[in-house]
Amino acid sequence: MMKALRWVVFAIAVLAMNFPIIVTLITSLKSQRELSTNPGLWISRPTLDNYLEVMTQTSRFNIYAYLLNSTVAALIGTGLAIVLAFPAAYAIARSEAGKRLVLPIVINLRAVPLIIFAIPLYMMYQWLGLLDTRIGLGLILTIVNAPLALVILVNAISDVPVELDEAAKVDGASSLQVMMMIVRPVIRPALVTTFIFGFITAWNEFLFGLMLTTSRAVPMTVGASFFFAASGGGVKWGTASAVMMLGALPPALLGLVMYRQISGSMTAGAVKG
Repeated sequence: MMKALRWVVFAIAVLAMNFPIIVTLITSLKSQRELSTNPGLWISRPTLDNYLEVMTQTSRFNIYAYLLNSTVAALIGTGLAIVLAFPAAYAIARSEAGKRLVLPIVINLRAVPLIIFAIPLYMMYQWLGLLDTRIGLGLILTIVNAPLALVILVNAISDVPVELDEAAKVDGASSLQVMMMIVRPVIRPALVTTFIFGFITAWNEFLFGLMLTTSRAVPMTVGASFFFAASGGGVKWGTASAVMMLGALPPALLGLVMYRQISGSMTAGAVKG
């Protein structure tokens, strides 16, 4: 009885947390005519016409370009953030002053609303010629991801015994060699987790994509919003829902595929000497 009740609670929790996604999926599988007469959760005649429309009619809104732009920018923003955060995290983790002063400052800076940086960043990008470019969007996403990467990696490196560093240095290894050959393999699960969370964060970024792109480098989050623009009879909710589902697919698949790596990183780091 208790086991059955537990599963009922689990089912209700899963349904409640995923209800918006379920509604969006159901809406995407309805025709425009059915949506006007049946806005509920029941589907009389499921159809893939909304997905076909999004994927074939690319003369006005090209979903493939939006997906490519988001993928390239997210990879740049995630990879570069890890490259920059890893050595910084090692220095902070091996310094008491770094953990007491530097890390809190970085975290507090990330807590500042990003809209504050909108005007100076736009002016700087305009001067550098980085507006509406994938690399420009990727560089901004690097700044967005860096604090998250720093926090995860500092915590992971702090769990690695400093005795491993000292033993390697006694054998003649430099700090760079210790970091790359001793610490990096130990915290690999944390690096993978950082990449996954960073990619998802970069993919979902909307503000800078809206502000810094216009046509050539428009990301998926901004491109999806174009499908909500009223035209003719108003918003095509079925088409808009299909775009939202397609846009959410890459990060969702990444999270599902790499789930074991994420869960493994939660227990990694407790290294015995």
